[in-house]
Amino acid sequence: MTRPRTDGLKRPRTDGLKRPRTIVVEIVQQQSAAAIEPRRLRRAVRTVLRQARLQKARVSLALVDDRTIARLNRRFLGHRGPTDVLSFLLERSPGYLEGELVVGADVACRAAPRYGWSAQQELLLYVIHGALHLVGYDDAQPGERARMRRRERELLAQLGSPRSEFPSGALP
Repeated sequence: MTRPRTDGLKRPRTDGLKRPRTIVVEIVQQQSAAAIEPRRLRRAVRTVLRQARLQKARVSLALVDDRTIARLNRRFLGHRGPTDVLSFLLERSPGYLEGELVVGADVACRAAPRYGWSAQQELLLYVIHGALHLVGYDDAQPGERARMRRRERELLAQLGSPRSEFPSGALP
């Protein structure tokens, strides 16, 4: 039996009853603005989760257009307009995590040139940022934000990003 979806995103069918034996990252693409590198995005999520000492997880990663992410941003956070990434932690127990990441591909395409890298690099950053939120990082306060940015740079370097440094304003 699958859990009813309330956000309108189409996702691969899962049984909803059994936990995976490993880290499962399901990618759904509902945008056409950016070419994506599914392997790299899956690897990013898995790296974040494994380094958080999680052996089992199910994460849905949806790449969406401005209209979709703006609607979700308004509905769940009460903010107007599109955003870079939304993270939804659905379940967390010892050794297991279930969550959803919704990434704004149009946002990435617009932001990437400002920071001197590709839309794929910007998407990778958004996925890392969202996955860090799933494992407990926060960026609401300056100290927390600095800690999260350091971790993002470390992960970008580990994942072979040609540019693991980014301007302080790269993420709002």
